[in-house]
Amino acid sequence: MQLEDVRRPSTPPRKPSQTAVCSACVMDHTVPGIRFDVAGVCNFCALHKKLEREFPLNSSGRRRLEKIVSRIKAEGKGRKYDCVLGVSGGRDSTYTMHVAKKVFGLRPLAVHFNDGFGNPVAGENMIKASKKLGIDLRTITSDWRESKDLKISFLKASTPDLEEGTDIGIATALYGVAAKEGVRYVLIGQSFRTEGIAPLSWNYLDGKYLESVQRRFGSVKLRPWKPTDPGFNLNLWHMFYYAIIRRIKTVPLLYFMDYRRPEAEEIIKKEYDWVNTGAHYFDDLYQSLMTYVLRVKFGIDRRKFNYSALVRSGQMPRETALARLGEVYSIEDPRIIDLCIKRLGITRAELDEYLARPPKTFRDYPTHYGLIRMARWPILILSKLHLLPGTAYDKYFNCGE
Repeated sequence: MQLEDVRRPSTPPRKPSQTAVCSACVMDHTVPGIRFDVAGVCNFCALHKKLEREFPLNSSGRRRLEKIVSRIKAEGKGRKYDCVLGVSGGRDSTYTMHVAKKVFGLRPLAVHFNDGFGNPVAGENMIKASKKLGIDLRTITSDWRESKDLKISFLKASTPDLEEGTDIGIATALYGVAAKEGVRYVLIGQSFRTEGIAPLSWNYLDGKYLESVQRRFGSVKLRPWKPTDPGFNLNLWHMFYYAIIRRIKTVPLLYFMDYRRPEAEEIIKKEYDWVNTGAHYFDDLYQSLMTYVLRVKFGIDRRKFNYSALVRSGQMPRETALARLGEVYSIEDPRIIDLCIKRLGITRAELDEYLARPPKTFRDYPTHYGLIRMARWPILILSKLHLLPGTAYDKYFNCGE
């Protein structure tokens, strides 16, 4: 299933004045936790510059990446795989597969998490690329009852974290497979230079949060955690087990590279017959319904932090980004939205009732946020050691509090 990359006229929420928009990117006053300096530059731009210093595109950065790759190979000797690599069939993860195998000579096991909303085009992309690269592909399929019920629970909870179940499911699938295979490195295909980091209140990841929302609104009891089959369980204890006891590290390969989407797309189209799904993140069909709900209920447009990253990296003119934000994103395809509603087993009237509920955030539910705030310095250390995702600290402490 593919969408044309066209943008339709719309009547989006009130457009903020120019004085409320960052002078360097397109983040604006609607973003929770945003601050501007005297030059009108936002704190998210400052975070981008901080990450560029931590992951420089120079000889120092290349040496650091080479050391990481050498370590992965050395610790993987004698094993069938030396790392686990998360894949979705989208551009970023497909290119990461290419880089891992053909550029660095790693032996990854590609892992895909299936929650029942995968885009068939992305599925074909994964199969074609993994076969041509000679990489084994393992799909972790969630319990459909759990996956569907979690999505409905978060619609009822009235928070923006509509993909909390999928986000945690992806993480646990990677950790679970790594633990099962005895692998200590998980590669992810994300880049702060092209995606940015979502504001905390727009995308809060916390296993206790998921558990509390599901207990309150869900009708399905989640299956218990097992080290190699964690399901949707990822609280602080589980993270301690994977990061400290099993010492599984997360490596964002693209952070160390001058990753440019047009160039990457040209390579994967030529090498693996990759087909564009039609929109960023549209390897997941549920993104269509999610984008619609975020816009009409919360006034949230996730393209703000995506486009801002591209503007900062010189990959999109600021004027182009601002113009696109004035139109509804093409991912909001009415056909796909209807398909998602049907797949959830709810009616349009039920969805409208959920949309009419007062907006809330993760702060309205039991979470580990208080403990996370207390563990600020350990989280910083673990992030720098990659025992937590490299941007974990920034996510919880530099993206709006």
